Amino acid sequence: MALASPRNLPLGVAVLAVLIGIFGFFLLVAGVLLLAVGVVGYTIPGFSVFGATLLGGVLLTIFAIVLLAVAFGLWDLELWALVLSIIVVLILLAGDIVNQGALSLGSLILALLLVYLVVVHRHFR
Repeated sequence: MALASPRNLPLGVAVLAVLIGIFGFFLLVAGVLLLAVGVVGYTIPGFSVFGATLLGGVLLTIFAIVLLAVAFGLWDLELWALVLSIIVVLILLAGDIVNQGALSLGSLILALLLVYLVVVHRHFR
């Protein structure tokens, strides 16, 4: 029985995983800070910075954790991370086209990213 050769991580997927991971990390820090401000807002009467700081902190923290999971999934070439990434890019592309009314630079970049993700799908398991 021959050992399977290790899969090579495509450079574009590695770049995406790192960028998503960095973004997720900063969102996690922001979410934890919002949670702290929200908790302080509930413990000190009359202290309010944002209307729904605690809820915003919880939602931002959850979103950050999902982004970090996707970054690790892309790095490990997990199929679920690829599918989730394609779905998000499709939603962003549709929203950009609806908002712009025509193709913009952002739409072009999203379309190229979508094509790239579909092309490298064979690397994922």
